[in-house]
Amino acid sequence: MNVRVLASSSAGNAYVLEDDGRTLLLDAGIRYPDLQKALWHRVTALDGCLVTHEHGDHAKAVPQLMRAGVDVYASAGTLDAIGASGHRARTVRDQQPIDVGPWRVLPLQAVHDAREPLSYLVAGPTGKCLYVTDTAFCPYRFQGLTHVLIEANFSDEILRRNVDNGSVDVHRAARTQRNHLSLARAIDLLRANDMSGVEGVWLLHMSNENGDADAFKAAVQVACARPTYIAEERATT
Repeated sequence: MNVRVLASSSAGNAYVLEDDGRTLLLDAGIRYPDLQKALWHRVTALDGCLVTHEHGDHAKAVPQLMRAGVDVYASAGTLDAIGASGHRARTVRDQQPIDVGPWRVLPLQAVHDAREPLSYLVAGPTGKCLYVTDTAFCPYRFQGLTHVLIEANFSDEILRRNVDNGSVDVHRAARTQRNHLSLARAIDLLRANDMSGVEGVWLLHMSNENGDADAFKAAVQVACARPTYIAEERATT
């Protein structure tokens, strides 16, 4: 299994899993022309797209994807909030596994200010990926992981400092804490799972104001002793 980061920030999020010649899109939060370019104009080769929630930085290109013939999988609340309907809009439910081509997908309830947000555990022909973003926490435990895509949005210490110096409003800080994974909570989740088979950990959706890429990467590598990567804001295509 390979991971491709197409975009990872509050401006847009999209990731691709590639396994045994098959491809699956995780979120579609960038402009459709940019998505086409990033996928080498092979959008219709996707087995599908898993969408975590309806916010534009995760679902911007969903209508165009569906018109192009790509099945989009999300909760009923997410599809309704997007206005997605028809046979390309596939409803998934918390902890009810589904097959998307060769991929076995387990949706998992997330904690975010959205309609029925989800995280996903995705098993492909040769690997198993955990995709967790835009959630305050993740209480689940997993076996056999080979790849982890996990939000590390902010540092409690940096956020507190920014509130103290007035660069971040206290209400915005509270919303961040209620809706996103901090570095500390991300590390707690990683430590709670067997990481021995994990080939790489990708840190997603990092705040420019409240994060520190080098420090976050170093902390995660120390915590779980696995190769760790920072998902870039907009990957080169």
